[in-house]
Amino acid sequence: MVLGGLQKSSLIDYPGKISCVLFLSGCNFDCPYCHNPDLAKNNIHTLLNEDSVYDFLEMRKDFLDGVVISGGEPTLQKDLTSLCEKTKQMGYPVKIDTNGSRPHVIKKLIDEGLVDYIAMDIKTDPLNYSPLIQKKSNPDNIVSSIRIIMESNIDYEFRTTCIKPLVDARIVEDISRFISGSMLYALQKFNNTRVLHPEFFQTSECGYNDDDLIHFQAIAKPWVKKCIVR
Repeated sequence: MVLGGLQKSSLIDYPGKISCVLFLSGCNFDCPYCHNPDLAKNNIHTLLNEDSVYDFLEMRKDFLDGVVISGGEPTLQKDLTSLCEKTKQMGYPVKIDTNGSRPHVIKKLIDEGLVDYIAMDIKTDPLNYSPLIQKKSNPDNIVSSIRIIMESNIDYEFRTTCIKPLVDARIVEDISRFISGSMLYALQKFNNTRVLHPEFFQTSECGYNDDDLIHFQAIAKPWVKKCIVR
């Protein structure tokens, strides 16, 4: 398990719960706007180990309502199942943040009852992930993860960071149609601070303003049960 860090408390990462956030290092995507560049590049190795994480969780049982496992991309870690299992055994609900690239891992976590909430990022139309998100992307993996999550009995959300040229009104509608009937779709505003590839943003304006996001929200709302702007 390659641990990248621990946020001891958060009011926003697990809906309705006070949670801690455990960051796992390493990612198989290369999103230019990633806000955890050191985690994505696997450049962070903390003094944390699994035992210290479990000790922390044991001490915080009276304060925390849940545990978020984020990254990087958590599903790349071979010990993720064990981490979730031990965390659940301590009585914590578990939320996973994922890019959806490893549907077999997501299915295993769901089937074994090791995750209570999944937040999956949909970067753009799955057919458009190459080359900006991943040089050789398999759209079937993204599609499979979406279906597995939507057919599960756990809480979930899909989310898209709205950034040009990956996202526009047509793509928002295409994604919304594809996840039609989903519990929650979150449209996220791009914040150009400490990103993975700052050179990507030097030649053009890539973000959208608040009015743009409200417009995207109006496009998505008819297709999903709830759409929010973050």
